[in-house]
Amino acid sequence: MAKRTKGDLSELEKELFESIQFDNIELIRQLLSSPDVAVNCLDDHGMTPIQHAAFKAKIPICELLLANGADVNINEHENSYTTLMFAALSGNTEVTRLILEAGAKTTPVNSVGRTAAQMAGFVGQHACVSIINNFFSREDVDYYTKKQGFEKEPKLKPELAPAVHKLILQTNLNPVKILLFIKDHEELINESVAVARVLDCICEKQMKTSDTNEVLAMKTHYLAFLLRMCHKYDVDNLDGADGLIKFFLKGREPDGEKLGMETKIRGAIRDFPYHESELLQTMVRNIANVKPGDDPSALTILSQGINGSRSVETEEICSTCGEAKAAKKCSACKMVNYCNQSCQKLHWFTHKKVCKKLAEDFMRIQKLNEELEEKESRKQAEEEERKEAEILASEQAASELAAKESTESATKDSSEDVNSVSISEVTLEDKSSTEDAKEERGES
Repeated sequence: MAKRTKGDLSELEKELFESIQFDNIELIRQLLSSPDVAVNCLDDHGMTPIQHAAFKAKIPICELLLANGADVNINEHENSYTTLMFAALSGNTEVTRLILEAGAKTTPVNSVGRTAAQMAGFVGQHACVSIINNFFSREDVDYYTKKQGFEKEPKLKPELAPAVHKLILQTNLNPVKILLFIKDHEELINESVAVARVLDCICEKQMKTSDTNEVLAMKTHYLAFLLRMCHKYDVDNLDGADGLIKFFLKGREPDGEKLGMETKIRGAIRDFPYHESELLQTMVRNIANVKPGDDPSALTILSQGINGSRSVETEEICSTCGEAKAAKKCSACKMVNYCNQSCQKLHWFTHKKVCKKLAEDFMRIQKLNEELEEKESRKQAEEEERKEAEILASEQAASELAAKESTESATKDSSEDVNSVSISEVTLEDKSSTEDAKEERGES
């Protein structure tokens, strides 16, 4: 039986913790085979070996410990930190995903009342926040591929399970990105109605269980909404997913704002059937104060609600699919970013209408930046001149003061010399008078 007393470690267990620190996986493998080593032993702080490995983002060691029965839900840490919290704090998305796949619970809170996702967000590990908030196990999807109760057939065909699971795990909620994924998995288009129903079931289950997961419920509702729109465009001969992508990308003139996307996402949020949801109420309040076309957009509010609030984004975002770190720019206006040529081609039908104006805006901004830089340079030059003048004036004042002190010193020395001569003369005169007086007395 695994030892559960903090700090009650055998010598080999102490060696196990040390081996994790030094990444000695071969020694760890040998130690785990010993009967004197419990894979879930606790150090003085109540941490298990896998918690140490997760915090240091040592994936091979985590995999080895899991293979030997490590429990990711043990919570004996002095501040109630879970294995998932340590994984999220490491900032490593692969370790975070690995711990989740091992069955880690996402709802426990630590001594300050924060979940793993909240802790990750607090320290700026937003990628890990997205992984946690968007996680859904493959087993939960497979549940719908089997007949339940009196069902004559399962709700979901088994061959659809992999694609549905990947769809649910998507972290980029831009509708164009999701539709591009659906296009790459034609089975989702062909069975869009059935898949949407399964997503509805997942949404309902997440809202009605004891551990309510409003985030996952909202996300699956949103995905079902997009699938139904895709089905409608297909049935109505509106060019299916391609036609829907164009609808979402179409921008208004002259600024290119995607009002169609804004309107539909607002509608999807409002259609969430569980009106008592705090997440829904927060989103609706945030959207109500924003005019369509202004910031923050409905997509931003939805993404923040599901993936977690972020600090100010510095990454360049693709104007087509919303992916971060889009390195390519439109060569004409240099104001919009793209992942690749495919995204640029998809967006061109609407971007070409505003490209010229954006190019003018770019030139105006560039000119303004140059003027600001020039103004700043002049300001710095004037500041340097002022400092040099102050230094020069200070040196001159110091020089004048030194000269004055030198003159005063010389005058004082000259005065002392004159006084010295006068005193000597007086002394000599006195001495001469004394001698004369003596001579006179002697003569008399």
